[in-house]
Amino acid sequence: MVPHPGDPLTVLAHGIGSQHDLPISPFYAFAGAFTALFVSFLALGLLWSASRFRGDRSGLALPAGFQRVADAPATRTTLRGLGLLAALAVLLYLLLGPDDPARNPAPGAVYVLLWVGLVPASLLFGPVWRLLNPLRSLHRLLARLSAKLRTARPSAAVTAAAAAAAAASARSSRSPRVPAPHLAAVPDLPGPQLPQPPRPEPRNHRPLPARLGQWPAAVGLFAFTWLELVSPDPASTTTLLIALTGYAAVQLLLAARYGERWFADGDAFEVYSALLARLSPLGRRSDGRLVLRNPFHGLDATPERPGLVATVCVLLGSTAYDGFSDNPSWINAIQTSPLGRTAAATLGLAGAVALVAALYCLCAAVTRLVCGPHPGPLTAFAHSLVPIALGYLVAHYFSLLVIEGPRTVTMALGTDNAPEPLSPLGPGGLAALQVIAVVTGHVLGVIAAHDRSVRLFPPAKAVAGQLPLLALMITYTVGGLSLLLN
Repeated sequence: MVPHPGDPLTVLAHGIGSQHDLPISPFYAFAGAFTALFVSFLALGLLWSASRFRGDRSGLALPAGFQRVADAPATRTTLRGLGLLAALAVLLYLLLGPDDPARNPAPGAVYVLLWVGLVPASLLFGPVWRLLNPLRSLHRLLARLSAKLRTARPSAAVTAAAAAAAAASARSSRSPRVPAPHLAAVPDLPGPQLPQPPRPEPRNHRPLPARLGQWPAAVGLFAFTWLELVSPDPASTTTLLIALTGYAAVQLLLAARYGERWFADGDAFEVYSALLARLSPLGRRSDGRLVLRNPFHGLDATPERPGLVATVCVLLGSTAYDGFSDNPSWINAIQTSPLGRTAAATLGLAGAVALVAALYCLCAAVTRLVCGPHPGPLTAFAHSLVPIALGYLVAHYFSLLVIEGPRTVTMALGTDNAPEPLSPLGPGGLAALQVIAVVTGHVLGVIAAHDRSVRLFPPAKAVAGQLPLLALMITYTVGGLSLLLN
């Protein structure tokens, strides 16, 4: 987020973005990163000649009792209720609370507890937002209400028809019976036959176009990061209220058109949580069993959907822009731009995402030239970008979560004179965490890409085909460390 002088959310929005000249030598940081990447690449090329990851077919099944509790309707209803209550609390704070982020917990709940808090929650427990999502729960409630209304209308029609038939029968009993030719074929029944109420049928939803994929989620993530990093007053209660209600309305209308399955690919936060959950040790096998697994197996099972590359590139590009947006030269550039601050910052955010995507597309094109044609050159290795995005998220937002998260909770509980939250790491520890997170994310990406390469290409081309990916990882590493070390 571009800082505003005197804005209490400047630190909240940036997390560690305002900390420059971290106490770590750039030489050692870059040397360590390059060493880790090259050693891992050479070791994989020499020792890893066959694919070892089995996607959603792997994992150690958890006890049946644990799965029964996890899948119990009471458990899921409780989680949905918690999500609805949290959303209602944020809405009330936006409507009734002060328009001051230092005294209103709603901005912190959205930008810290939701956006950043989903990272550790999804890594530990899987795609948790699918159960907590208040929009999914609200859609279900609206669908049930609509079904009851559709059922009640035929019942009212049946009641009216019964009354009319009874009145006609009473009139006929007081007047002579006149034979009716059309009743000759009607069997002799004890009384007038009433129309039977039609059974309510499930509402038919339109199928989701296959080419749509996760593109709606990518657009939604870009819109949210624009709100956080570019919009003139992101912490304003009015801005947040308009943005959240508008987003909810669009999601509910599209869910009414396509059904509940819309949220799995169309809701930005569900897709965001599900992508990060691919690296969770807790997952599900293809047979539905809850399992403990090697996170690489879950990452390997990432569906190759349209829009997957765009979604991951939005995460990478927006995080890179957040790290660069408080650079003094950039602040001066957007403040003096003839386009205006908001327009210039929007171009900067879009440019960062486009640069990340262009580098990846170039890498995919070179890989295809080296290894031969492949039906899905872009999506085949997109899963390897997920650990890189995770490394950037941890590096950029760790201190934001551990400092502003407790402050937001304290503010929501109304605790007075609460102690100021402190980071558990000093400057040196924070710098080490940042570098380790970025480098580890890239090393994990190299491993995931290598395993996919030896599965898709002949042994003679598998290692050579990874050279463009290695060059991409080095480029991303240089950019990420440069932003952290300024």
